[in-house]
Amino acid sequence: MQTRSIIRGKDIADYSVRNPQGEDLGTIKDVVIDTNEGRVAYAVLSFGGVLGFGDKLFAVPWEALRYNATDDTFVLDVPKERLENAPGFDKDNWPTTAERGWLTGMYSHYGYTPYWERRMER
Repeated sequence: MQTRSIIRGKDIADYSVRNPQGEDLGTIKDVVIDTNEGRVAYAVLSFGGVLGFGDKLFAVPWEALRYNATDDTFVLDVPKERLENAPGFDKDNWPTTAERGWLTGMYSHYGYTPYWERRMER
């Protein structure tokens, strides 16, 4: 699997996301930038529902996604159950802040260290 080294934010929308077994986990709707840190805070994944109705949005650490050049998708190595139990948000009520407590909980849910803590470890 290749790693994509550069991609435009607007081009990420609607990329398919699968788990390593090839099961569909949804699509990327956007990426959220932490302007204070100059980092991608998370990707927004749309999961569930039918034809865009009833789907829920989830924040996923950008580091959790890997680009798969073979089928031009992203791979998220988490069980569907973990995604189904993840804290999500409504398409009309996106988080509007990079509040550390909320972000820490989201990163922890997926088993990742938040990007601002990794910066301090260097």
